[in-house]
Amino acid sequence: MARVDPHRHWQRLGFLAVLLFPLSLLFRLIVFLRRALYRLHVLRARRAACPVIVVGNITVGGSGKTPLVIWLSDWLVGQGFSPGIVARGYGGKASSYPQQVRPDGDPASAGDEAILLAERTGRPVCVGPDRPAAIDALLRYTDCDIVISDDGLQHYAMRRDLEIAVIDGERRLGNGLLLPAGPLREPRSRLKTVDFVVCNGEPERGEYRMRLRQPRVSRLSGPQQLDEIAMFRGKRVRAVAGIGNPARFFDMLREHAIDVVEQPFPDHHAYQAADFVFDESLPILMTEKDAVKCRRLAIGDAWVVRVEAELDDPFVHRLTQITQTLRSL
Repeated sequence: MARVDPHRHWQRLGFLAVLLFPLSLLFRLIVFLRRALYRLHVLRARRAACPVIVVGNITVGGSGKTPLVIWLSDWLVGQGFSPGIVARGYGGKASSYPQQVRPDGDPASAGDEAILLAERTGRPVCVGPDRPAAIDALLRYTDCDIVISDDGLQHYAMRRDLEIAVIDGERRLGNGLLLPAGPLREPRSRLKTVDFVVCNGEPERGEYRMRLRQPRVSRLSGPQQLDEIAMFRGKRVRAVAGIGNPARFFDMLREHAIDVVEQPFPDHHAYQAADFVFDESLPILMTEKDAVKCRRLAIGDAWVVRVEAELDDPFVHRLTQITQTLRSL
């Protein structure tokens, strides 16, 4: 049976959106009441012993947070900070939380994104559904002096000092409705309260642009030497993506004149060797998030596509100003 992509329905005001609209209103009420309880201090947010930066979004699905978290971690190191990262660990099934994450850890336990963040940044990473507890554990066992929360914009139990909301430049806010009639976790007015709105694509007024640099590739197994993606120009490949927006990955490959046979999987898919049995023998290109779950499988002629974020100067300038004030916290 074909997998239904809810994002296709969430991009328009169709029959399904109208049908689910009453539930969307109920969800909006719940969101409003929950945030009001935190504002009135009926529910209390916990402040960490160091500054906390949240990189999140107000939509369901992939928007490009992970490349920005990696960029931000590297940038903070360059500014003299010692950052750590906390995440939900979505897709992982650890026996207990919070859990410290190693680059060579098991994604079935910690989640694929957490392993990728630990691998790419070289910084301490801790996962758990209770973000304040994850931050406490991170600070207890490491020398971090600032924490990046990967997602968690709606995790109001965690006090934060700076908020960055990321928007997918293609899907943007879909039909503008809240779940389940649309893709929004919170009303679009929430974007007016964050410190930065970063667009992964073409920005609108008041947004900052994030570009993805020229991607490079490395073999899934063996030496991790990076090569130019141009080596696949004009070639036919099978593109594997189990991410929030697989189409973005496929389109990026086509932009580099690669003949793509699409092979999408559900987000956070738990790969097995049987998933890579195909009738046609082609080179396989996959995302970094997929790669952390596939390195233990015997997959021939498989390559990992590595992307890096690039932020415009106005964003970097303003971020520099704000983070200077965080040093005194």
